[in-house]
Amino acid sequence: MLRTVKRILIGHPISTADAEHQRISKRIGLAVFSSDAISSTAYATGEILLVLVGAAGMVQASGESTTHLLIPIAVMVAVLLALVVNSYRETIHAYPGGGGAYVVSRENLGELPSLVAGASLLIDYVLTVSVSIAAGVLAMYSAFPALAAHKVWICLGFVALLTVGNLRGVKESGRLFAVPTYVYIGMLALFIGAGLWQRIAGTLPTFDASTPEAREQLADIARHHGPFIGSISLYIFARAFASGAVALSGVEAISNGIPAFRRPTSQNAARTLMWMAGILGGSFLGISFIASWMRPIPSEAESALSTMGRVVFGDGTLLYYLLQFSTMAILVLAANTAYADFPRLAAIIGADGFLPRQFAARGDRLVFSNGILILAGAASVLLVVFGGDVTALIPLYAVGVFTSFTLSQTGMVRHHLKERARGWRMSVVNSALGAVATFVVAVVVVVSKFMIGAWIVVVLIPLVVLFFRAISFHYRAVGVQLAVDPGPEAPPLRHGVVVLVGAVNRSALMALRYARSIHADDLVAVSVAIDEEHADRLTEQWRSFGLSVPLEVLESPYRDLTTVVLAHLDELERRWGHDLITVVIPQAVVPHWWQAVLHNQSALALKVRLLNRRNTVVASVPYHLSDRSRREVIDGSIAHRSVVTADEILLDGGALPPGPEPRPATPTDGDERTEAPAVR
Repeated sequence: MLRTVKRILIGHPISTADAEHQRISKRIGLAVFSSDAISSTAYATGEILLVLVGAAGMVQASGESTTHLLIPIAVMVAVLLALVVNSYRETIHAYPGGGGAYVVSRENLGELPSLVAGASLLIDYVLTVSVSIAAGVLAMYSAFPALAAHKVWICLGFVALLTVGNLRGVKESGRLFAVPTYVYIGMLALFIGAGLWQRIAGTLPTFDASTPEAREQLADIARHHGPFIGSISLYIFARAFASGAVALSGVEAISNGIPAFRRPTSQNAARTLMWMAGILGGSFLGISFIASWMRPIPSEAESALSTMGRVVFGDGTLLYYLLQFSTMAILVLAANTAYADFPRLAAIIGADGFLPRQFAARGDRLVFSNGILILAGAASVLLVVFGGDVTALIPLYAVGVFTSFTLSQTGMVRHHLKERARGWRMSVVNSALGAVATFVVAVVVVVSKFMIGAWIVVVLIPLVVLFFRAISFHYRAVGVQLAVDPGPEAPPLRHGVVVLVGAVNRSALMALRYARSIHADDLVAVSVAIDEEHADRLTEQWRSFGLSVPLEVLESPYRDLTTVVLAHLDELERRWGHDLITVVIPQAVVPHWWQAVLHNQSALALKVRLLNRRNTVVASVPYHLSDRSRREVIDGSIAHRSVVTADEILLDGGALPPGPEPRPATPTDGDERTEAPAVR
């Protein structure tokens, strides 16, 4: 059943030989890897406004408007975008294997900076999913306020949708999610065009927010934060710039996912990066100019884009709802960038031995399924903990991405200085400027948002780095212990075999037959009796069948199976003095999955304990049941069957009726020793 559900949701497995056909084009790549960056236009301008004027809107303080500051901040963000994009374009050509800031830092700055970059990016991708989906749901209930009460469940539903879509494969998820991305780009172009036309025609309205209360609020902020730039403090200006710089989040995504593009991968990835930069920069500047003219009142309950869209397109019009729907879609799909990059980056870090190696394993659809599932789980936890509130999540955002930006561009400075390729001097200058600018933004983000949530990421990054180091230490320690030097072949091990039985039945006899076939130095059958009647019944069965393997029945007055067996193994180890003890566990396998719940799981619990015991080998001998026995019970053709209690080790294989000793095994039975009883 589980396999069927998996095939319906995820699809049939894709052969490794078809990996080349799963690469994506530039058109799909723009939707897969750029949705995070492009979607930031939906909230970046609003974040600047929230910092500049608080919840009161664009008002005047000290007789001077703060409106004019929005444009300089937007231009500064656009310049920073150009520097970062240029650096990542060179990264794409220098490191075509992907990995972005992590690989650049590893190759040029050393292990610790690379781990900081990796931790920063992984944390940022988790936050990308949480913030993007929460912002998308905000756009939804901005248009339909009644949905606000169910925002957490709606967020989790979108996480589930994206998870299933990405488990189906990068190419298929790209095709599925490309349409909303391009619809949003079209609606943005229409909104900016309509706003410009109304500005030229003199019909673009301006929001009235110059109330006495708003004047007093902004004046109070200005009095407490000097020195001043215009009517606001340097601190507020820097914080507004840092908030607007979240528009750069996701710029690094293409450099992390280069191998996903069709060949030539570097060239296609670089062109897609430039397309993304043009769309992002143009849209962000266009929205910021319109906002500076309209002076919208920012609110945590409604996005600035929605507020302006109601006026430009008209409240309740089809175009307004299309804008909101496409905004919601692109914000939700912005999380798809993290779904594309988090698993790839985790796979690279895992291959280096700093994350569990399972992250580097591809699933049925040639995607890194483990990374996708871990990302979905972590993002879901954040959405539940923070109640799907964008304002609560935003302060955690951007710390990690600007940390990785700084390390990546610093690494590229070292790369250019080492390689000295054509035009390397200009590349050094560009990367150095980008490194300094992103470092300043990272510091501003940390300082300005430290007390409202950024401290969580500041603390979490070192903890993740320590986690990386601990995993690496474990892998190195395991490697040292498993390492061996060439030498003569070691002599065979001396070992004894213990067969655990609960009754004489087909499953137990199969296990005994297997145990005798491995030619151990000592062989004994062991049973744990939960009461005297059980012990007597098993002893009588053993005598009736004339089994040659000695039987030892252990008492368990407290009905504890595993502790009694482990204690007896210690006794046998002292008695035999062998190198190994092999514990053979007979296990009947039922034909249907749902039948397993009807049987006790004592064998499973015992195997877990035995695997942690030194010098112990655990062997399960399956005996596959069929529906034939069930039909025989219904027909009344089975005359006798012993009762097997829930505390016994056997999984109810069915007891055999007493009788003469079975015929000896022959060579055709798989055992040449003639004294072995055959399975009847």
